[in-house]
Amino acid sequence: MTSAVVVETLALTRDFGVGAGALRALDGVDLRVDRGEVVGLLGHNGAGKTTAVRLLNGVLRPTSGSATVLGLDPVKDGPALRARTGVLTETPALDDRLAANDTLILFGQMYGLERNAATVRAADLLERFGLADRAGDKVGGYSKGMRQRLALARTLLHDPELLFLDEPTAGLDPVAAREVHERITHLATAEGRSVVLCTHDLPEAQRLCDRVVLLQRGRVVAQGRPADLARGVASRRPARIDVEPSQREAALALAGPEARAGSEAGEIVVPHASRDALADLVRSLVTNGVRVFAAVPAETTLEDVYFALMGEAAASGVGTAGGGGTAGDARGRDTAGGAAGAGPRRDSGRA
Repeated sequence: MTSAVVVETLALTRDFGVGAGALRALDGVDLRVDRGEVVGLLGHNGAGKTTAVRLLNGVLRPTSGSATVLGLDPVKDGPALRARTGVLTETPALDDRLAANDTLILFGQMYGLERNAATVRAADLLERFGLADRAGDKVGGYSKGMRQRLALARTLLHDPELLFLDEPTAGLDPVAAREVHERITHLATAEGRSVVLCTHDLPEAQRLCDRVVLLQRGRVVAQGRPADLARGVASRRPARIDVEPSQREAALALAGPEARAGSEAGEIVVPHASRDALADLVRSLVTNGVRVFAAVPAETTLEDVYFALMGEAAASGVGTAGGGGTAGDARGRDTAGGAAGAGPRRDSGRA
């Protein structure tokens, strides 16, 4: 039986350099990715995302800790592992002088496919990615969205079970980005491939990822399903209730000492209100004769979660520069219960 666990790491650590001047790029990371799952690695530049991808593909050796990917040891089984994974870098290199079909055939042969098999595979992928009618055109004439689709098709030439995608929609217009999102979702849900998504784009991560891992300077700050992480932050954000303006003072008295008047007539703002607490408050208002026109619970996005938890981590010293720290710090917070995987955009660089 094929294992449901595709990636599993234990206290994975990587230093660059030795002695007092060593830089700890990844610090005691525990990570798990299951089959058919999209897991986002989120973090600012220098968070350790790219280092993690290199370690998981056997391109770098860990300083300490261990990793198992597709049942293999990346250090011992690097070539065999890389034959089963696909990596899309943030800025994939494509030869502008080659036609799209020639590009895929060439790389297919580099992956070990016979020319006939590579030709068939290239034609199939070009069709699937909507590039068949431009298959004979040189890549230099492609738009950025078309180039990104071609690069993703190239990543799939050898039919990998596990994909590592680094900023797959960076610089794309909304239409092209949506096309790539649809492709990624299809790869996971319809084809059962596992995807590790490295991104700064928080809305993208919220849309695509089953679970996210928040990295700060090599350490895991938090990990879990976006909705679970959001619930932990939502109670800190205010809810809003719209009542009859003439009854606002009565509503504020019922809502408690922390409630305050909002900027609109009849609006009251209730801090730290969970959905259940908000429902109870609305019931109390109505029971006491206050007319309630709307109640809006706190809507917490992954961006809210990211900056709230990263701010907490910075304040507590988790992810400060240099090595050290405890295993508990490194493993971070997991609101989904169990090992996890993880990811934002405020800037557009790499980590």
